[in-house]
Amino acid sequence: MERWARELAARLPRLRPNRYVVLAPPHRLAHRAGHAWEQLVLPVRAGVRTLLCPANLGPVAHPKVVVVMHDAAVLRRPDWYSRAYAAWQRRLLPALARRAVHVVTVSEFSRGELCSLLDLPPERVSVVPGGVSPELRPDADTRAAAAALGLRRPYVLCVAAQTARKNVAALAPAAAALAAEGVELVVAGGHRPQFAREHGLNGLRLLGAVPDALLPGLYAGAELFVLPSRYEGFGLPVLEAMAAGVPVVAAAAGALPETAGGAARLVPPEPEPLRDALLALLADAGGREELVVAGRRRAAAFSWDRTAREVDEVLARLA
Repeated sequence: MERWARELAARLPRLRPNRYVVLAPPHRLAHRAGHAWEQLVLPVRAGVRTLLCPANLGPVAHPKVVVVMHDAAVLRRPDWYSRAYAAWQRRLLPALARRAVHVVTVSEFSRGELCSLLDLPPERVSVVPGGVSPELRPDADTRAAAAALGLRRPYVLCVAAQTARKNVAALAPAAAALAAEGVELVVAGGHRPQFAREHGLNGLRLLGAVPDALLPGLYAGAELFVLPSRYEGFGLPVLEAMAAGVPVVAAAAGALPETAGGAARLVPPEPEPLRDALLALLADAGGREELVVAGRRRAAAFSWDRTAREVDEVLARLA
C-alpha cells in the first residue's frame, strides 16, 4: 500500500499537473496519529476537491472520496491482526465503502472479496493492478546487495513481512532441506504492530526490512523466489521477482494465481508441497529457464505508469 501511495503521488501530478495536488501527513505521524490526521485534518485540507486515497482507508466525513482498497483480509480473517486494529478496520471499512464515490482495487480476486464482504455492487469497484519498478531487472547489482546484507551462500528468497497471513513459517522444512544442499532460505521483511506476529521461523535467515536501494540486487541474486502467503490481494513481490529474472514458486491462494498469470509454479500453501516444489525446481535447470522467460514476459505487462494512467481514467470517468 505504501508503494502505491508513493508511485501515484509521483506520477499523477506529472500526468496532469493542473488536476492533482498531493496532500500527505507529517512524517512523524504514524499508526493511530496518522489515522486521526486522515479522518480529521485531511477532509478540511481537501475542501471540495475529490480525494483519491490510495492506502485502503480514507476520511468517512468527506463527501467525495475515491478509495483504493487493496484487499479484504481484515474482514475475512481478523485473527491475523491485533484486536484494536481489526476492530477499527471492521468499523471503518463498511462505512467508507458505503460513502465512497467509487472503490478501486488491485485484482479480480479482491473485487470479489470486497463485493461479497462489503455488499458493494460490482459496477462501483474498478480493478487497476499495481506495477513493477524499472530498477528490478536481471542485471541489478547483486554483489553490493550481498555484501551489504552478509549473504555469502546461494539463497532462495522470500519477500514478506513476519505476519500470520504471509505463512512464512511454512518454509521452515524447506529451509532445512535447502541447507543440506548448501542453499539458504532468506526472508526480507519486518514486522508491524497491527499484525499478528508469526512464530516458528527457525532455520530461516531473517534480514528484516531491507532498504529499497538493495532490493533489486537482492531479487536478482536469488536462485529462486517463493511466496507462501495464504491471502494476497495482489502479490507484487511475485512480479518483482519475475522482472528480476528469478523463477517463482507461489502459493495457490488469494490473488497469487491471477497475478502470476501462468508464469509461476503454484502449490498449496503447506510445508511439504512448498519444500518439494523448491527442491524440484532447484534441480531442474530447464524448468527454471522456462519460468524465467515466462516470468519476464508477464512482469513486462505491469508498470507504475500504466497504473497511474488507469487510475486517471477511472477518475476522469467519474468526473
